[in-house]
Amino acid sequence: MTRTVTVGLDGSPEGRAAAEWAAREAELFELPLKLVHVWEPVPAPMAQAPLLGPGTHQHRIEAEGVRRRHPGLDVSTEQVSGRPADVLVAVANDTELLVLGSRALGGIRGFMAGSVGLSVVAHAERPVVLVRAGQQADDEHETAPVGTPSAATPFRPVVLGLDIESPDDDLMAFAFAAAARRGTSLRVVHGWNPPYYFDTYGTAADVGLREEPAQQESSVLTEALGPWREKFPAVEVIEQSHYGTPGDHLVDASREACLVVVGRRPRRGSLGIHIGPVTHAVLRHSTAPVAVVPHA
Repeated sequence: MTRTVTVGLDGSPEGRAAAEWAAREAELFELPLKLVHVWEPVPAPMAQAPLLGPGTHQHRIEAEGVRRRHPGLDVSTEQVSGRPADVLVAVANDTELLVLGSRALGGIRGFMAGSVGLSVVAHAERPVVLVRAGQQADDEHETAPVGTPSAATPFRPVVLGLDIESPDDDLMAFAFAAAARRGTSLRVVHGWNPPYYFDTYGTAADVGLREEPAQQESSVLTEALGPWREKFPAVEVIEQSHYGTPGDHLVDASREACLVVVGRRPRRGSLGIHIGPVTHAVLRHSTAPVAVVPHA
């Protein structure tokens, strides 16, 4: 694996937003940044010719723009021909972090991952971050006292969606490290549903029926986070164990986050893209960049 932050470029507004986010992340990581432009396959005679078309020119302009805005950053470029999803999965598996752009949903702030982004997220063996079009550095920071966005204020919290039944070390390490690099807090969100007998014997008004499982879920969450608090003592951890659908709670939390971190377990199936309902909901509706971390 090459220790770089890599971004897939395609000349789109979301691609440019992803490149800027990746540049900032590479600075936080203190790693080089690689800009990868994927070309669709071309006929054999054309494949032997130098890549000197308009796309190449635009790619060079974008690369020079990143270098100019981030003068201390080591920036390299690469152009690859192939099916975008396949190429980007291979690129992701050979890098510290892959960053891709994602179109904003019409009318609301959120994501539309697209088939390429979803395929990469579903098959990559390394973390992949999706950044929506229009994402700005100011969006990651707390509002200034005068009420305006400012990159000079502290980072907003990193949000981690955690399944406490099988908390994964790779997922936890990624989220804690992301918060530590930013000098911000980590907000751990866990959603749970009541025991089966709740619907049979209780009603929504029976708060007492939820009290015991709520305490149990909260206790397990605290226990799972204990070793990581010791590893990252400087990171403030905010635990939130909520009754209800995890995806909904994570989408709500994304509105005040600089980054949302979710996991993806390997899923085998002959049809479709399998990333899990919670991760899919977060990818579709989060207002903050989303990091998807594959784990066992």
